[in-house]
Amino acid sequence: MSFMLDYTSIDTSSKWKNLPPPPGFSNFSSTSNAKVPAKVSAAAASSYAALKEKRAWDFAIAPAKSLPMQAFMLYMSGGGVQIFSMGIVFMLLLTPFKNLAGMNEAFAPFAPTTSKAKSLSALPLQKLAYLACNLLTLAVGLWKCRSMGLLPTGTGDWLAFETRGAAPEMSLF
Repeated sequence: MSFMLDYTSIDTSSKWKNLPPPPGFSNFSSTSNAKVPAKVSAAAASSYAALKEKRAWDFAIAPAKSLPMQAFMLYMSGGGVQIFSMGIVFMLLLTPFKNLAGMNEAFAPFAPTTSKAKSLSALPLQKLAYLACNLLTLAVGLWKCRSMGLLPTGTGDWLAFETRGAAPEMSLF
């Protein structure tokens, strides 16, 4: 048994024609020669630029927003040197370097159209905030390494590099 729809039999009475268009619908086609007023076009462009800047700020502080969850994961992994805790610490230490290496490509969609997307001068404050948030993530990872005893912070960690001076001469007679 096969069903077929016949779209030519759809009722095209006036009850459907009186419905308002859906929100955001435009009757202007992209190929039409209808001119949009310059005032409306400039307002739309500035609104779009403000939206792109807001999204760039959201993206810049995203690493800081994930810090509470990462800190909880570090707490739950424990203070011992096991494979699970080492994996979490490795992820926490590697992620900021990956983020900073691809910073210009990550901010390219948010860059203003007048500037070059891969330039460091595009969105400098957002990139500086992104750098600070990633350095904060790196600091949390290094703190966890220190608390696990993986960083050489004590004097006993450097005994192999210590040199002893010559013993003073002693005379018993």
